[in-house]
Amino acid sequence: MQASGTENRELMARARLALRGRWGLAVAVTFLYLALSLVLQAVDVVGNLVWFVLAGPLTLGLMGVFLAFARGGNARFQDLFEGFNRFGTAVGAYLLQMLFIVLWALLLIIPGLIAALAYSMTFYILADDPSCRAVDALKRSKEMMRGHKWKLTCLLFRFFGWLLLTVISLGIGLLWLVPYVSVAMAAFYEDIKPAPAAVDEAL
Repeated sequence: MQASGTENRELMARARLALRGRWGLAVAVTFLYLALSLVLQAVDVVGNLVWFVLAGPLTLGLMGVFLAFARGGNARFQDLFEGFNRFGTAVGAYLLQMLFIVLWALLLIIPGLIAALAYSMTFYILADDPSCRAVDALKRSKEMMRGHKWKLTCLLFRFFGWLLLTVISLGIGLLWLVPYVSVAMAAFYEDIKPAPAAVDEAL
């Protein structure tokens, strides 16, 4: 486990800097992702099933875009669909992540929240390592988040004011909140990511 020495306010500052001048692309990919989610899930049972299949690849693509932002690299709108190149892995990761969180949540809300934090790095890991399997990404996320769950919780709480603005704007603010939070989490991932040798030993 790698210690995270970067303060949360600095991670947020890095996210703002990474998004400066690129909010248009960030909002565009977020809009398409959220629009597909809302439309498909509002249709019927078939729509929900379609979204369940598409959610994994699209989430992998979206996190790949935001990870590129956090690293100051080039991100393109079409990168949102990169997850379809690893369709089975993305669907498997989404299914297992949701399954573990739901199972823990059936016990109590708190265990469910802890599970959500434990597996929160899964899609960043997959985006960062094209050779990683779904199960391994979940394991690595759980290991990576050991000792860091409270810090991530505090980071997310720092966006509470933005969340209120989102409510006031009838959800429109999500188009800016999702990129801001996701790029900050990508910076968080970069901060706690173990060295390659440590990853090999863990596996």
